[in-house]
Amino acid sequence: MLSRCPGWEALNILDAPPDGPVAFSGDLSPGCLLAAYRAGAYPFPAYDEYTRALNEVVFADQIQEGRIRLLGESADPYAVSWWSPDPRPVLPVSAAHLGRSLARRLRNRLSWSTSLDRRFEPVVRECGAGRTPPWLTEELIASLVHLHDLGHAHSVEVWEDGELVGGVFGLRVGPVFSMDSMFFHRPGASKVAVNDLAARFAEAGGLLLDAQRDSPHVRDLGAVLVPREQYLRHLRDTAYESLPMPTATLPADRLARPTG
Repeated sequence: MLSRCPGWEALNILDAPPDGPVAFSGDLSPGCLLAAYRAGAYPFPAYDEYTRALNEVVFADQIQEGRIRLLGESADPYAVSWWSPDPRPVLPVSAAHLGRSLARRLRNRLSWSTSLDRRFEPVVRECGAGRTPPWLTEELIASLVHLHDLGHAHSVEVWEDGELVGGVFGLRVGPVFSMDSMFFHRPGASKVAVNDLAARFAEAGGLLLDAQRDSPHVRDLGAVLVPREQYLRHLRDTAYESLPMPTATLPADRLARPTG
């Protein structure tokens, strides 16, 4: 049973800054984490005291004006900033694609396979290993694992001869899958993970993979920018019928085969 987070449930972020935090709240409990994703926001924990203090000083005026909200009753709300960029980079599941070179390698040389939810926590920890700043805190990882146990968070794994060589993880909210992070130990493995996720999510009726933060890498995957308002409408699509994603371990070269 997840605790409710009325602050997130009542928050309207349409008028929040497009390129900065939309809220501060130190509550990373599973219930509040899921409520934030449903509201269209994702967390970025401060990784040291300087960053936490900077949050409080830099955004004080916007908080006083009500453009950025302080949520919950946590002792230190500035320990976690919450973001919802406008515009938002999203990848329609039908637009996911592998580059020609990677597709050729999958068809001719790579004997990779993919799976869903076989190694959720290891994928999360691989995504955080060596990253600067270190945003995947132990508290955040614990909440993500709890949400995975409840069926809200998922991972895709890429395997080479039994070795985990790539993956992606995130949270599913209706027709949207919000990808938190990805990793690779072999060139192209993270792209294969994202394409596999798109294929499995499409089979479950999903529409969009949310890349959260814009970058050349996510554009290369096929992401496009949409207004925040449009992104939020997708999250709140009440007509969407949630279906389970396929869980079978599958050959990765199927992703390189022509469709149609």
